[in-house]
Amino acid sequence: MPRTPIQLPTNIEYLSILDENAQIDKQLEPILSTADLKRMYHFMLLARRADERMLKLQRQGRIGTFPQSLGHEAISVGAASAIGSSDWHVPAYREFSGMLLRGWPLETLLLYWGGFEEGARPPDGVNDLPYCVPVASQLLHATGIGMAMKIAGDKKVVLTFFGDGSSSEGDFHEALNFASVFQAPVIFVCQNNQFAISVPLSRQMHCATLAQRAVSYGIPGIRVDGNDILAVYAATKEAVDRARQGLGPTLIEGLTYRTTAHTTSDDPKKYRSPEEEQLWSSRDALIRFRRYLADRGIMDESARISLEAEIEQEIKEAVRKFEEAAGDKELLNPLHMFDYLYAETPEFLERQRNELQQFLASRSAGPGRMEAKSGESAGRDP
Repeated sequence: MPRTPIQLPTNIEYLSILDENAQIDKQLEPILSTADLKRMYHFMLLARRADERMLKLQRQGRIGTFPQSLGHEAISVGAASAIGSSDWHVPAYREFSGMLLRGWPLETLLLYWGGFEEGARPPDGVNDLPYCVPVASQLLHATGIGMAMKIAGDKKVVLTFFGDGSSSEGDFHEALNFASVFQAPVIFVCQNNQFAISVPLSRQMHCATLAQRAVSYGIPGIRVDGNDILAVYAATKEAVDRARQGLGPTLIEGLTYRTTAHTTSDDPKKYRSPEEEQLWSSRDALIRFRRYLADRGIMDESARISLEAEIEQEIKEAVRKFEEAAGDKELLNPLHMFDYLYAETPEFLERQRNELQQFLASRSAGPGRMEAKSGESAGRDP
């Protein structure tokens, strides 16, 4: 018998609205208020300057190793700007700017990268999960939240992020499959910075785009210029509107570049060329968006300089608050790690907590350690 072809929707679109020379496609330009545009730029700039400060803090030993997010601001802020406060935001670990926009205090995020459990606690009233470092595992959480919303009949949506390397994980495929089957209102946003640590995209997959994997799960997929905040916003807004109408998930691939190392313990010079880095630096999302705002008369040079000074003070104050909190003996108590897992602590975890408490109580005092007395909680090395 002859083979019969099966028709599949294989055309994947690429969206760019504000190109690398800050030229705008007026027909595609999304409708955003002046206040919205200023807010988006504010958090992009805050994240950029705070990230630069955090690198200095890490080199000085004042926080631990962390993944920088320079170059990812447009995807994180653009997508997060398309959801409401009642929607859910499930980040990976480069959504620094989006988390700031969602209401996370900078000092809280500094606590996280300083190694404190308290830094993983979302602010009151913010429907976010904390950073997720194990790659792709957060996608299952996002799908679970979305499935629960579907069952409850909520009109909320879930926005979640992952990197190109995460798309090779089983969790990625399981999450998209369940979200598709149950038509969960989840928007999956890939921060495709073209490297899974040192592994280039060409060694991760053979397909032309990551977005085309949506076809396998029967959901819409689109690739956008990840350094174009307007394109990211427009694509996410369209996906959000679909999800609210009960039309299920969407996969968005934001094509960008990691302008810094994978983490502060990485050396990208071993696997990337200076020419490649220079090319992508010329496509910087922040510079592009700043030129767009200037061309529209929304932010002149004087306003930009004023904002830079305001952000500098904001960062200084956040660092002060972080270091003040980091010196709190109660905050240094390692037993707090048990306080953020369950509403009601199960017996096995309570048993582990008691074992650790006994160990700390019996530990001899040493340099840089707090004296631990029997029956009292002890601290950890600062």
